[in-house]
Parts: sequence; structure tokens; C-alpha cells
Amino acid sequence: MKRILVPTDFSKHAEDALKLAAQIAKKTKCEIFLLHMLELPGQMSDAISGGSGIPEVMLFIKKANETLQKVKESTLLDGISVTETVQFERASHGILSFSKKNKIDLIIMGSHGSSGVEEILIGSNTEKVVRLSEIPVLVIKKDPGKFEAKNFVFASDFSQEIKKPFKKMIEFTKNFDANLFLVMICTPNSFKTTIAAEKIMNDFTKDFDIKNYSMHIFNDANIEKGILNFANSTNADLIGLCTHGRTGLAHFFNGSISEDLVNHTVKPVITFKI
Repeated sequence: MKRILVPTDFSKHAEDALKLAAQIAKKTKCEIFLLHMLELPGQMSDAISGGSGIPEVMLFIKKANETLQKVKESTLLDGISVTETVQFERASHGILSFSKKNKIDLIIMGSHGSSGVEEILIGSNTEKVVRLSEIPVLVIKKDPGKFEAKNFVFASDFSQEIKKPFKKMIEFTKNFDANLFLVMICTPNSFKTTIAAEKIMNDFTKDFDIKNYSMHIFNDANIEKGILNFANSTNADLIGLCTHGRTGLAHFFNGSISEDLVNHTVKPVITFKI
């Protein structure tokens, strides 16, 4: 991991995301990319594409660059290589295109909380970023304080299609020397016997070189409650999930369980694309 992207609208939530990014960057010697998406009214966007320097547009640009520069100069980022960019594009599209163009390894975003992960940046659909991003997206809801990813819960059904994102997840945990809790949640609607669940998990993990891990089967009323209750019982610092681009936030869950998780837990959630 070499490059972390932090999209910012200069809100408290974006500031919290940057605090977490700074800690990770210092630990992993990563570079941080600060991205502000400037969404202008239609006529101003036309002026930009037409090369016009109308005063209103120039004022927007000037103000955005000044604010971004202040963020960059924060003592929080001392000793970290930081690149700042103002980009004219819809936020969700801009974040995805920027991350691809600049070979970003991790996107860190802050969540407002009350509406889950629906609106992290003004004018953006965060669900779309999480669902479509080819790289991991880490979403937080509050000031991370001193971030220690010592206990990392990864919830999955451990099907074969999870293997590619699972490999990415393992690489991520190596940066923190984390204790990895692999958990399969069993519910009345997705019941598996202990023997069957253990076989699935054992067959899955034997193909990977994993250290500091344990396997768990956790029963609960539904998947979301199971993950939250298990994460709380293990004092998890971070919850990991896999996402699927075609079916929304959580391929192996019914409904948008990842949205609900981010909405109901104050713990950071990181997603890996299938």
C-alpha cells in the first residue's frame, strides 16, 4: 500500500477521515492524496469546458484551492507527502476516476452517520463509490482517536468468489499486525450446522498463508446483528466486508447490510470489491 485517497468537502466528517488517513500513512509510509470535488452550476460548468474565466468560476476555484492548502498545511500531516487536487466532476464519478488514474490503493471517507453511507460528500452517492470502487474503501463515523487495527473482524460466507478480495484483505491486515477474526454468521434464514460451516471455512482458508487468525461461527437473528454483536464481543477495531458491483453493497447479504452496519456501528468498516 503506497497511496491513500481522502475525498474532502472540508466537513468535520472529512476531517475525521483525514485524521485516520494520517495515522495509517505514517505507519505505512504512504502518500496522501487530498481531493475536493467542485460541483458547479450548469452554466459555470459550461464556462469551464469552454475555457471561459468568468469571475464566479474563478472565485470558486480560488476559494477551494485556498481551503485545500490550509488542510494540507495542518500539523496533522507533518512528515507525510501530500498531493492536493481540485477536480470539476460529480463527486462519486470523480472519486472513482481519480483513484484509477492515480493508482490509489485505499480510499478513506467519513460518514455523516444519521443517513448511513448515503451522503458522505455533498452531491455524491457514497454507496456508489463503495459498490463500484475496484480498491478498498474505509468508512468511518467519528474521530478515530488513536487508531489501532489490532482486532480485525472479517465477515463472509467464504465462497470461492471471495478469494480475490480476501487476498487483498490479508495484505491490508499485514500493515497493522492485526489479529484476524474470520466469522461466518448463521441465521434462521441461512442456517448451517457447525460441522458444515467449519468445513467451508477450513476448505477456504487452506489456500492462504494467514497468521494471527481464528475462525468463528456466530448465530444471531440476522446478519447485521450477528456482525455487530460479534464485533462488540471481540472488541473489534475494524470490520471488513466484501462488496459486489452488480448487486449493491453486500453480495452475500439480503438487502444493503453494509449500509446498515455503517449506520448502526461507530466502528470503522472497510469494504473489498469482489
